[in-house]
Amino acid sequence: MTIGWGRNLSDRGLSHDEAEFLLDNDIAAVVRELNAAKPALMTNDSLSHERKDALYNMAFNLGIPKLLEFKKMWAALENHDYATAAKEALNSRWATQVRARAERIVTTLRGDHPHVQAP
Repeated sequence: MTIGWGRNLSDRGLSHDEAEFLLDNDIAAVVRELNAAKPALMTNDSLSHERKDALYNMAFNLGIPKLLEFKKMWAALENHDYATAAKEALNSRWATQVRARAERIVTTLRGDHPHVQAP
């Protein structure tokens, strides 16, 4: 398996710094894409920085298309009903698959937690 310009991953792999660089780029792409998909919520002061980070975390994990399927969660967020938004996020197959991560994220969406852990 190769990446980039013929780098053979089975021969050299990736250094920690290279993996961090790729992660930073992936996170930046998710932030740009989610901001573009939900500008009314993500690009102004409608949501706290912590809640936005929680949503970026979900987007990183799920992908933007899947996250956008959480229609009831998004509607609740638009109405500043954070308890319902958290409930709707938990009412998903994603939450059963990533149980601890989902709990951390919805705690932040509810506003019960001062920060969300990185993806």
